[in-house]
Amino acid sequence: MPWTGNRAHPGASQPRAAGVQTPELTPGRVSDLITEPPVADEDTQPVTLPELEPATGTAPIPLVVILGPTACGKTTLSIPVARALNGEIISADSRQIYKYMDIGTAKPTPAGRAAVPHHLIDVVTPDETYTLAQYQRAAYSAIENVHNRGDLPLLVGGTGQYLTAVIEGWGIPEVPPNPDRRAELQTYADTHGAQALHDRLRQYDPAAADRIDYRNVRRVIRALEVYMETGTPITVLQRKQPPPYTILQLGLTCPREVLYERIDTRIDHMLQAGLLDEVRRLIDRGYTWDCPAMSGLGYGQWRPYLEGKITFEDAVAAIRRDTRAFVRRQYTWFYGHDDGITWLDPAETTPGTVIKQISQWLATRET
Repeated sequence: MPWTGNRAHPGASQPRAAGVQTPELTPGRVSDLITEPPVADEDTQPVTLPELEPATGTAPIPLVVILGPTACGKTTLSIPVARALNGEIISADSRQIYKYMDIGTAKPTPAGRAAVPHHLIDVVTPDETYTLAQYQRAAYSAIENVHNRGDLPLLVGGTGQYLTAVIEGWGIPEVPPNPDRRAELQTYADTHGAQALHDRLRQYDPAAADRIDYRNVRRVIRALEVYMETGTPITVLQRKQPPPYTILQLGLTCPREVLYERIDTRIDHMLQAGLLDEVRRLIDRGYTWDCPAMSGLGYGQWRPYLEGKITFEDAVAAIRRDTRAFVRRQYTWFYGHDDGITWLDPAETTPGTVIKQISQWLATRET
């Protein structure tokens, strides 16, 4: 039987502040639903699907991927879809892994997380590092466990590296950061220039040098660090091994000006929900601006305001500006890794149409 939402998840709703108007929403369209899943209607009721057999080591696991830029409606779409298809959601968001950072990362609401099981949210504290290799292992484990329960795994998010590492089966070097080594290499780049550092990389790993721009000093340092720590070129360690999945990739996209309007609406909702208070609470907990998570989108922009250097309006403008820049980088990644993504416009997409599309795909797999 389809799962009916009786697995509760922790969390408390945030109070809404006065002064920000919430636009009237049209029920049903993904484009109109920013923070809450829609009420189930006749086309989002649980449907009968082919029986999903537990993993046997030979039969590929069906995986549905719902991806897209921030604010395009992934959460709003995925919750009713997962609920109807007996699914569980594996988050692919590099910011939602952090505890205590709920508003600025646009985590699913407590109601949404109670409606459908979610995985890889609230994994680490803001002062902890969570590597891509850790995420990939956790995602593979979650996908297999969901499938073995007879449920449908849905990988949902907008972090390109997370998505691609899972879908393509990236080989990720298990080499922890070496701060001393990195400082040494950074000093070399500062003294001799980025091109000289890149020339050193070419001596040890020509393939890595060919694919890493010399101006991307951070990536050059990482490639050199891996070689110097292991004696093996990073390109050898990064060879791909595709996972045993059958994958349906659905991407949400809309005209850029429409997406920017949705971003502004989302930021207004975050301010209304108490984003600045959330940042203050993090500082009160002892998390400093040096923590990995505190420089993230929606958080780091508050630092100069809280230090008395800019106005509230300036901080909000910085969040809007940086979010737009982030979206442009997301699109660059998605288009560069578009291997069979079916793109959907949220304005023309309902949960019901996506449920039917996935159901047909699952049925085709079984024939």
